[in-house]
Amino acid sequence: MDREVIKKVQGFRTKDGAGVSLVRVLGNQTVEDFDPILMLDSFDSINPDEYTAGFPMHPHRGIETVSYLSKGKMVHKDTLGNEDGISDGEVQWMNSGSGIEHEEMVPAADRLLGVQLWLNLPQKEKMSKPTYTKIHKDEIEEIDIEGGKIRLISGSYKDHNGFKGEHLPLDYYDIHLEPNREFTIETDNDKSVMIFTLVGDVYVGDEHIEEKTAAKLSEGDKLTIKNGDNNAQVLFISSNKLNEDVAWAGPIVMNTSKEIRQAYEELRNGTFIKEKIEFNAD
Repeated sequence: MDREVIKKVQGFRTKDGAGVSLVRVLGNQTVEDFDPILMLDSFDSINPDEYTAGFPMHPHRGIETVSYLSKGKMVHKDTLGNEDGISDGEVQWMNSGSGIEHEEMVPAADRLLGVQLWLNLPQKEKMSKPTYTKIHKDEIEEIDIEGGKIRLISGSYKDHNGFKGEHLPLDYYDIHLEPNREFTIETDNDKSVMIFTLVGDVYVGDEHIEEKTAAKLSEGDKLTIKNGDNNAQVLFISSNKLNEDVAWAGPIVMNTSKEIRQAYEELRNGTFIKEKIEFNAD
C-alpha cells in the first residue's frame, strides 16, 4: 500500500539563538502528528550576516539533536568537554539526556544549507548519559539510485547500514533527485515516516509538496516521490512513534510539568549538569 500525505507543514522564516535567521518547520504545535520528531529547523542562506551570531551556550534535557549540514560549517562546544566542527555533508549528533549545555557557532560559508532535528527520547531514557558524536563525510555512504543518489545519514537502506543512535531507531536519508524522476522506497508499515523538501518541490501521489515543507505520511509499505522540472533534495525520516506525554518548555522536553519544574530549579541552583568533565590528577 502506498503511503500518502496526511499533513503538510510549510516552514516560516524566524530568528533564534543570538539572531540566527532560519526556517522553523516543526515545533510544539506538531508534536502529536510528527512523533517522535519534536522540532525541525532548516538553514538556507548565502548571507553570513544572517547566521554568524550563532547559538550561545544553552541547556538541553530529554532530547537528541541531530544537525545535518549539506553545505556550510558549524562548531560545537559542550559541558562534557567536546569541541568539534562539521562542514559540508557532515552531522553532529548529541544526546542531551540528563542534562548538557552547549553552544553552536556558525562560521561564514558560501552557503549554509541544512537541518536540525530534535528527536524525542523515550520516557525511560530521558535521564540517560549525555553523549556527542560527529559523523564524518566519509562515514556517510552515497548510494546511486535511478535518477539520483541517497546519502545514508543514519539507519539502514536495503543492505546498506549507516550510523545508529543508542536510543531510537532513525532511518535518515538525504535523497537527491534529477528533474522529472521518481523514486520508490520500501517502508515498514508501522514506522512513523515523514519527508522534508530541503531544496525544490516534489509530489507524493497527486499531493504537491513545496520547498521547505514537512509532510507526514500515512501507514504503508512503500513511498514514491516524484520530481518536477528541477533538481530536488528531499530528507526522508523514519522512526518509532512513542505515544508518550510531552511536557516542553524552551530547551527542555520531558513527560510531566513536574519534571520541567525540577529541571529549571536545577538550572537555578547549579545541579542541572549530572555528568562533568573528569580531569586526571597529574
